Amino acid sequence: MPMTIEEIMDLPPACTVKQTQEALGISQDLAYASIHNGEIPSLKLGRRIVVTKATLLRLLDLGGAA
Repeated sequence: MPMTIEEIMDLPPACTVKQTQEALGISQDLAYASIHNGEIPSLKLGRRIVVTKATLLRLLDLGGAA
């Protein structure tokens, strides 16, 4: 089940893949596949992959909510 708008707004500026998948309401496999093929823009910090909250808001068309 996807997160509520309030839960998404409470996320940190850099979200984990798990937080991203929960916000978008998708599976972990789909989240990693979408990050790998560039559908979900991400940053790689060492071995860690993060998605910015701003990116999530754009993907969910909530950019004006920030």
